[in-house]
Amino acid sequence: MKRNFNWTLPAVIFLGGGSLLGAAGPLAHDGDSALQTLPDGVTAAMVTTGKALFDKEGACYTCHGPDGAGTGLAPNLSDAVWLHSDGSYPALVTQITDGVPQPKESIIPMLPKGGAQISDEQVAAIAAYVWSISHD
Repeated sequence: MKRNFNWTLPAVIFLGGGSLLGAAGPLAHDGDSALQTLPDGVTAAMVTTGKALFDKEGACYTCHGPDGAGTGLAPNLSDAVWLHSDGSYPALVTQITDGVPQPKESIIPMLPKGGAQISDEQVAAIAAYVWSISHD
């Protein structure tokens, strides 16, 4: 008799086993089994959207580099060192919204919203992504 396993994947996901397949509840990074607790009001979907915006519409990567690792133009966002705020999620939203007119270490100022035409909702998602990469 041949077994039918077509139900296995949906059942595993439905029963909360998504983390076994690379998905996670609040958030997981780089295959790490430890889940990251996100700030209040931040969802894993926001982080995912923020990553896409960071790499495209927000154009954040052009100064901060891929994955926010920093370049000669702008600092590393993936570490725990913050030059212009305390690195909290609300502070990141404010910093992205207002920009950094007088950077402490960068050679150019950051314009409000990085100079991109992005909405407040998109700013919130980018801040969620930046918070997630700096709080691993």
